[in-house]
Amino acid sequence: MNRRTLFALAALAATLAVAAPTHAADPLKVAFVYIGPVGDAGWTYAHEQGRLAMEKALAGKVKSTYVENVPEGADSERVIRKLAADGNKLIFTTSFGYMNATEKVARAFPNVVFQHATGFKTGKNMGVYETRMYEGAYLLGVVAGKMTKSNTLGMVASFPVPEVIRNINAFTLGAQSVNPAIKMKVLWVNSWYDPAKERQAAETLIAQGADVLTQNTDSPATLQAAQEKGKYAFGWDSDMQRFAPKAHLTASTNQWGDFYTKTAQAVMAGTWKTGETRGGLQEGMVKMSPLNPVVPADAAKVFEEKKTALASGKMRPFQGPLKDQSGAVKVPAGSELPLKDLLSMNWYVQGVEGKIPK
Repeated sequence: MNRRTLFALAALAATLAVAAPTHAADPLKVAFVYIGPVGDAGWTYAHEQGRLAMEKALAGKVKSTYVENVPEGADSERVIRKLAADGNKLIFTTSFGYMNATEKVARAFPNVVFQHATGFKTGKNMGVYETRMYEGAYLLGVVAGKMTKSNTLGMVASFPVPEVIRNINAFTLGAQSVNPAIKMKVLWVNSWYDPAKERQAAETLIAQGADVLTQNTDSPATLQAAQEKGKYAFGWDSDMQRFAPKAHLTASTNQWGDFYTKTAQAVMAGTWKTGETRGGLQEGMVKMSPLNPVVPADAAKVFEEKKTALASGKMRPFQGPLKDQSGAVKVPAGSELPLKDLLSMNWYVQGVEGKIPK
């Protein structure tokens, strides 16, 4: 091969190198760990809608996956660890009981970002996030307080952790703000998602005199039981109106899409920082679904006024004066329950019957 040929081949190689297309960075691999099935119509369904919204907003930039029905405890650690080992660089663990497992795996994978929902532990590569669900619970209580005829309300509760106790108390306070005669009954099912147990608890509450029900569980079973018995109830975490349109008065819904999108963008940009995100009505992370037309105009007016006050920050659900079951003052007039006490809440407000399980 002569020198002229060599020069020609070198020039061709240089031209091809310049003309060759540059490959975009590989999509960010994002994983979600779910406590229930994506079709639960409540908590997990809302997270799944958030994941899909992120996929749509960042089409081609992220590649996401999920694992559903993951029990809290040792199973969750195994699943989270495998997702990290599989190359996911951002992992959302979406239940309170995943907190310790997430923290443990995060320490083992310092180059992966972990976000844990509803917990309180953070680390260099682990943040926490949740919605101020108790704002929505308060507004559900306002409607319940106006709609009840027996002045007895019922809650189908999951586990006695602070987030659930906050919602029980907020619902009760909302109802008492428009109806001081309110009594609140609570039945614990010790599960986030068990339609049969939820239905049974709802039917028991109705038998005990509750004519408006709420829940901190994930299926529409409470609503369906209420409709069958001619009572009212609410959607929780997502709009459940389609499952029991006559009983469904409104719903407090969680909106995760914007948070998931912004978190993924921050990880891709290298600007993500650990911390705590707690968004509510003001930030659009909590939204109320439309009121059922059976809600009277005066009740709808109060509901809208209180929703506006909460969204603007002019009103907070846990403002004083606030007493516990025994009548002891927990928050004096003119004060608000501090965040640290809100996050560790383990007491009932006045009007809630029974004791918190240990």
